[in-house]
Amino acid sequence: MRVLFFILALLIGSASGLGLTWLMSSRESGFGTVRIGAWRAWPRSGTLDADPYARAIFARSGELPIGLSEGVAFIATADDQGSAIDGRCITSIKGRLQPARFWTLTIYDGRGRLIENPAARYAFTSAEVVYDKNGEVNIWLSPRTHAGNWLPTGESERIVAIFRLYDTPTGVARSEAAEMPRITRENCP
Repeated sequence: MRVLFFILALLIGSASGLGLTWLMSSRESGFGTVRIGAWRAWPRSGTLDADPYARAIFARSGELPIGLSEGVAFIATADDQGSAIDGRCITSIKGRLQPARFWTLTIYDGRGRLIENPAARYAFTSAEVVYDKNGEVNIWLSPRTHAGNWLPTGESERIVAIFRLYDTPTGVARSEAAEMPRITRENCP
């Protein structure tokens, strides 16, 4: 009888542990997550101080995190209203960025792959984007050609946008008053 209780306790404990680990790694947030609007980042993900859930999230996605001394990556899967970024819609990413020596904005489909498109355009960098007179960026995500800074979405239903800021002050990534561009759905057919 004791053996049966031991096996039952072992099964319940294992199932609970594995289930909670899967839940935390699929939530895309955990200890040390920084949120600025729709954007989230794990500034310590590329360090020895990374929490186990952040490590699990990156292991599950297959992404190699940026080291803290190199910069920080901000990820968005939803707009500022909380709706998923839909590639069939026209979406604006507009605003001021954190200070950084160099940055990139890359969009991926829901599976984490670059979006195939005839323009062969997958990202913008700080060296090639056109800024407005206020020093802000306005990048358009759209399935059809759009004037200005345009990234084609290929009508992917789910879009993941990643801003990678390189050589940025460490304190900026953790500041509650920090700014990131707003993500706004402008038009959805």
